[in-house]
Amino acid sequence: MKVILAIDQGTTGTTIAVMNVRGTLLGSMNYEFPQIYPKPGWVEHDPEAIWSSVLKGIRSVFRKGLCKPADLACIGITNQRETSLLWERYSGKPLGNAVVWQCRRTSAFCDGLRRKGFEPMVQDRTGLVLDPYFSASKFRWLLNDIDGVRNRAKRGEIVAGTIDSYLLARLTGGAVHATDVSNASRTSLMNLKTLDWDPDLLKLFNVPRSVLPDIFPSSGTLGATRGVPGLPDGVPITGMAGDQQSALFGQAGFRRGAAKCTFGTGSFILMNTGRDRMHSDSGLLSTVAWQLAGDATPTYALEGGAFVCGAAVQWLRDELGIIRRASDIERLAEQVTDSGNVEFVPAMAGLGAPHWSPEARGAITGITRGTNSSHLARATLEAMALQNVDILKAMEHDLGRRTHSLKVDGGASANNLLMQLQADYLGRDIIRPKVIETTVVGACFLAGLGEGIWKDTDELERVWRAEKTFHTSVGAAKRRRRLASWHKAIGNVKSAS
Repeated sequence: MKVILAIDQGTTGTTIAVMNVRGTLLGSMNYEFPQIYPKPGWVEHDPEAIWSSVLKGIRSVFRKGLCKPADLACIGITNQRETSLLWERYSGKPLGNAVVWQCRRTSAFCDGLRRKGFEPMVQDRTGLVLDPYFSASKFRWLLNDIDGVRNRAKRGEIVAGTIDSYLLARLTGGAVHATDVSNASRTSLMNLKTLDWDPDLLKLFNVPRSVLPDIFPSSGTLGATRGVPGLPDGVPITGMAGDQQSALFGQAGFRRGAAKCTFGTGSFILMNTGRDRMHSDSGLLSTVAWQLAGDATPTYALEGGAFVCGAAVQWLRDELGIIRRASDIERLAEQVTDSGNVEFVPAMAGLGAPHWSPEARGAITGITRGTNSSHLARATLEAMALQNVDILKAMEHDLGRRTHSLKVDGGASANNLLMQLQADYLGRDIIRPKVIETTVVGACFLAGLGEGIWKDTDELERVWRAEKTFHTSVGAAKRRRRLASWHKAIGNVKSAS
């Protein structure tokens, strides 16, 4: 039986997964790679380490017997978005480290553009706020920081892109320099109306068009493998999307109003707005969800993201040492019935939607002599859920209607206590699918559609299955009190930044 290979290149590691043509996930392998912090607020990745993790994962799925190289029908790619890098067009050799989406090194530049009044124009054309989170200011920084690179770019030797473009170039032996509309929409350089690079934005950020990839639909032929260790040549690459858009697709969120929250390094809520490119009055982003081959108009979405979600649990594990494994946090937090009035605002990389305070930093308040590690663990889980409440409430305000449920996915969605807290504080049903690695599922679905394995999204809707629904267990009054305490803590963090 033919299978689909998915490459899910995330912030902390790469997952390689295999799905059969019936939509069953056969298994996956994950390899982490180092995080690099050269200065406070700076985050980098070694592109060669990323590529190495991809190759290790591919070798592992074959070694584990999940499939054989000859079984591959097609490949789908999903990736951490906004992370930006430069590489040599033909050799694929990166020019230094990638600047990660979490990195704040371009804050001053973005602040300068905002003071000059450019944010309304940027927001109108791209759906994004002026923030160092997005790729445009990172591309500018990279082009300026490396000696001689702008001259090499003028000669056509150097290209720029996000991780999807880099992987596509490596997979095709340098034959293809392309991105898809979902990733391009996260750069602050693509016009949401024309679905092409905007000349005025290119000039504003001083990024030459010649270094940027061509923009393709998210599903359809993108290229074919060539010279990849462990892979046969000629395997078609037929699906590609940013991780959050891929997760919404993998959650079968094909209808207008469908929403999902992915619990990863950050947490991200996307809501399908159909063919409508909505303007947000609530600090949310308008973005392209996906575009299928043959569709003249893409599907759009509203998005809000909290920069630190699962990363807060990693911080408890790696920096404070109060848990040995990320999964230990649930058992530790269950030892208390509440956080003991401890509030943890995990703004280690600033505050995202709907607050947008890039200079904010994390804070823990309410500590007493009776505070212990269980209270801090509980406060961490509560903060993860409360961030998402703010985002979805803002989303409902923009949409003009109340949602009935929220689908969840990502590693931390396996935490039953966190999911119950999410239902309690949101006051909505939380629906967890049987397969929580929905970024992988989305990449497979997009690739399968592009290859003709499935004919349309109606077929994919029948493949998706729910595993568990969490219902709210607290009253409205208690929910309001909890949210009031959280918003007071948020306000203190913002005023101190």
